[in-house]
Amino acid sequence: MTKALPILLGTLLLGACASQAPHSNSAASTAVAPAPVAAVAVPADDNLNAVAWTQTALEHDLIYQETFRSAQSQLLAALKDKNWDALPAEDRITSSKQLKPAVILDIDETVLDNSPYQARLIRKGGEFNEADWAAWCKEERARALPGAVAFTQFAARHGIAVIYISNRAQDLDAATLDNLRKVGLPVSAPDAFLGLGIILPGCDQVGTEKNCRRQLVSQHYRVLMQFGDQLGDFVTVLSNTPAGRAQAMAPYQDWIGSRWFVLPNPAYGSWEPALFNNEWSTPRAQRRQQEIQALRDN
Repeated sequence: MTKALPILLGTLLLGACASQAPHSNSAASTAVAPAPVAAVAVPADDNLNAVAWTQTALEHDLIYQETFRSAQSQLLAALKDKNWDALPAEDRITSSKQLKPAVILDIDETVLDNSPYQARLIRKGGEFNEADWAAWCKEERARALPGAVAFTQFAARHGIAVIYISNRAQDLDAATLDNLRKVGLPVSAPDAFLGLGIILPGCDQVGTEKNCRRQLVSQHYRVLMQFGDQLGDFVTVLSNTPAGRAQAMAPYQDWIGSRWFVLPNPAYGSWEPALFNNEWSTPRAQRRQQEIQALRDN
């Protein structure tokens, strides 16, 4: 008994200590898992990755540099070839052989970077609207895209007119020309910018298509190259559906990379409404669902 007493006392003491451990009362003697944190609903913004890639991915800049450098390496050969013309047949309304040379470039996401405007839309949760777009253009803060200044200045030094055809409204022409000049893009004269709303007598323009303005250029210039981020920057797209777009481009596949230079724009463009029947009045959620339905998973 004498030897067993210390052992018994030690056992009792340990039991007492255990009974005083945190959360060891009888009501909580069984461990209870913490309640799961409720998932926070994150609203989808399908433009976020596109704009983030445009603004931060080095690959974006390299594609632009590659495109403009490739064009520059071919430009003088095109200049020497008097039969070389980059206008589709329907836009070439006069013979080009005796005309001065020119290149045609779109503006937005071709030579000027408007991704800050897209970033503002993402932060506000809004969509494109004409008032905000016009205000952004009038800030004249768009940067030149990589390679655009070097290419256009090279063309100008070799006597090749630089013509900008854009769907910016004509009331933005002064701000647009100022922005182009600020970043070093050559502007030979005010008529170097052909904005939306210019009328060519005898030419029927469909919506915002650029065919009439290309025809206007064709009266004065032999076009060596065209640059843009939309199919409509090169050829008239009469049916803006995936099939109609492919049909419009089919005759000119061999021109890609030699007469026509296509630049990437994942943020916006006519490719998007082609997926929801061009019905911008459709609620945003429904448009999004139609775009999801157009995805391929095999």
